[in-house]
Amino acid sequence: MEFGVGTIVLLLVVVGLLVYGIILYNGLVRAAQMVKEAWSGIDVQLKRRADLIPNLVSTVKGYAAHERAALEEVTELRNRAQSLPRDDVAARADTEGRLSQALTRLFAVAEAYPDLKANQNFLELQKALSATEDEIQYARRYYNGAVRNLNVMVESVPSNIVASSFGFRSAPYFQIEEAGDRAVPSAAFS
Repeated sequence: MEFGVGTIVLLLVVVGLLVYGIILYNGLVRAAQMVKEAWSGIDVQLKRRADLIPNLVSTVKGYAAHERAALEEVTELRNRAQSLPRDDVAARADTEGRLSQALTRLFAVAEAYPDLKANQNFLELQKALSATEDEIQYARRYYNGAVRNLNVMVESVPSNIVASSFGFRSAPYFQIEEAGDRAVPSAAFS
């Protein structure tokens, strides 16, 4: 069986397109895995913060028993955040943003109690919480960067053809909707 020059060129083009499609597919898989890894980093930090909150609430309760509303709000939001599905990025972002605001209010309540501000356990908890908030911020940046990379591949030509063929979808950013919720709880006391 003889192949003409046209057939060989066509065959090389088809093989080239197939190889290019495989490269695009592997890039999409890599980008999707980076998003999953990044979300896992956020999830770990959110869990760490959630684990610190009961100790913080317990410490504050001893000094500010009549500030029940602030304590209950933090506890309720922590429990709500813990009960949300791990992969519901929008709901988690909303609830975690509200929790950050509630923690800010809790620290403001603590400001009125000099003995609490001097309590070593409280100081250690606020320091750990502040460090965790920083880690959450770094993890959000990493996650959103990974999401950006995936979304560019899913939405750009020609990788969008491969993405739609194999079911790759854009991922949601982890963002806080309310401008006031963007503030990191202050852990500095004078």
